[in-house]
Formats: sequence, C-alpha cells, structure tokens
Amino acid sequence: MAHDIETFFDERTWTLTYVVYDPASRDAVVIDPVLDYDPRGSKVWTESASRVIGFLEEHDLNLHYVLETHAHADHLSGSQIIKKAFPGARVVIGRNITRVQKAFKMVFDLPDEFPTDGRQFDVLVAAGDVVEAGTLSFSVIETPGHTPACVSYRIGDDVFTGDALFMPDMGTGRCDFPGGSATDLYDSVHEKLYRLGDDVRVWVGHDYQPGGRELKYVATVGEHRAHNVALPDDRSEEDFVAWREARDETLDAPALLFQSVQVNVDAGALPQPEKNAKRYLKIPINAFRPAGDREDIELLEV
Repeated sequence: MAHDIETFFDERTWTLTYVVYDPASRDAVVIDPVLDYDPRGSKVWTESASRVIGFLEEHDLNLHYVLETHAHADHLSGSQIIKKAFPGARVVIGRNITRVQKAFKMVFDLPDEFPTDGRQFDVLVAAGDVVEAGTLSFSVIETPGHTPACVSYRIGDDVFTGDALFMPDMGTGRCDFPGGSATDLYDSVHEKLYRLGDDVRVWVGHDYQPGGRELKYVATVGEHRAHNVALPDDRSEEDFVAWREARDETLDAPALLFQSVQVNVDAGALPQPEKNAKRYLKIPINAFRPAGDREDIELLEV
C-alpha cells in the first residue's frame, strides 16, 4: 500500500501533525491537528491548521478522516477547523473517550446535557478495527496508559502512537492524568507496540528536542527496544511502573491542560457563545489537589 507522509511541527506545543496520503489516488487522512491558543489574552487562531489545509488543497487531496490519537492535554485540537474546510471528513477517536469525558465532566462541572457517550465524534474505534480511507487502510491498536482512550494507528510499516511513545531519548508519555496508568502503558508499549516488528517505524506525537537537538519524530521499533530511555525491551513491568509513577509525581501540569481537555473532549469544538456573544473556558482552581490537603485553602475560601 503506497503512501507518503507529510509532517508539520508546532513549535509552541512541540506537537507533530501528520498528513498520510496516497499520491496516486490522492486519498488522505490527517492525524492530530493543532488549533493555536495563547493563554495570554486567551487568543485562538488557525495558523497551524491552515498550513495543513494549504497542503491538502495544494496537492488536491481527498481528505477522508481526521484521526485523533487521544484527547490531548497540551494543545487544542484543530479537527473542527480541518473538517470545516473539508466537510466530507469525519473525526475519529478511540471508544474509551467516554471515560475521559465522564472524568472531566466532573472536573469542569459541565452541564447535565453534555454527552459522555462520545457522540461529539463521528467515529469511535476499538482494537482491531480498520479505518478505510479510499485506497488507504489503517488498523487500530488500543494503547492506553497516558490516557484510557489512547489509540495508535498503523498503516503498512508505519504506526502513529500519539503520546504513548516519544523519541528513544525522550522515553514515554506521562500517566498521571485521570484514568492514566503506568501499568497499562507498559502493556501498550512493551506487549503491543514492541511486538509489531523491529522494522516498523514509530511516528511520535511530540518532540521536545532535549538538549536543543534537531527535531526528530520517527524511529523504528527496534531502536526503541534497544535505546528507549524509559522503556527498553529488557526493563521489567515492576521497575517501569515504579519509575514512571515516581517521575510523574515531579511533573507540573501541562500549561494548557484545562483549556485543551475542555475543548478536546468535545471533539475540538469551542464552547458555545454566552449571552454577550463571548466564548468562555472554565479553569478550575486546585482541581487535583491531594485529598485531605487543606493547607492554605481556608485563606482562599472567603
């Protein structure tokens, strides 16, 4: 199955977006697009999505799907911007997005009528499903751990893993979001992705360019098994889980956590305008403060 891959890198959020397409039939999908957002002034704009749209239009591609690997916690999804430009395209995400919706409906105190059955997305996929996009065909691998809804998409010898795996010198995604699990991530990476074959190429969702190195976003399964700093093939589950959980306890929340998830559990749709025609994002205070930790809270409750 012939296909080409065009890569777009958003330097603000370190995010990789991919266009996978058949140059002969011009069938295409987009994976993990970005909607630009600056918390200073709460400004939203479409530069990143417009670059992707421009490429699709320039090459006269027939876009079938926008494939989301998960509900991202570090950038807003540009899926609805892409879909507006290509009305025939459908937005796809893993079936367990319902678990993420239920968790964050509580965090954001969303209205009772906010659906938590995934209906905001056009297609919910599960392990073993095949996404047919004209002459392209993607198989779905459920890879939970970073979030319970994470999936990876495989086409031929290429697999797009979102935040399950980063480049070998970066390791794996964190597992401390609601529903995340280091045990699940070990199984997803070690028992699923690492068993695809050493020559399969892993295309990552982010590259943070450690040490200021040049941008990198693809490595083989064999390279990960041998050199992944968090999860080489010979690391035990017990050791990885202990390391991952200890590491996650030291990490700050992503800068755009609440803005991103609030939009992304709604399939990339911005909140509806209020009576004054303005749109508002809800930012909870101390949403994940440890249970029983009341220090200084009384000073805030005035």
